[in-house]
Amino acid sequence: MSRRPRRNHKRAFKAKAASAVMKGEKTLLELTQQFDVHTN
Repeated sequence: MSRRPRRNHKRAFKAKAASAVMKGEKTLLELTQQFDVHTN
């Protein structure tokens, strides 16, 4: 099993993801799939 290299996210991406979480319209699982990030 090969691992994907560690990614560095830009501030705009982090702001977009945080905004989506704060809205509370989707579950955490849905958001992690949408933004292609790990749940932790």
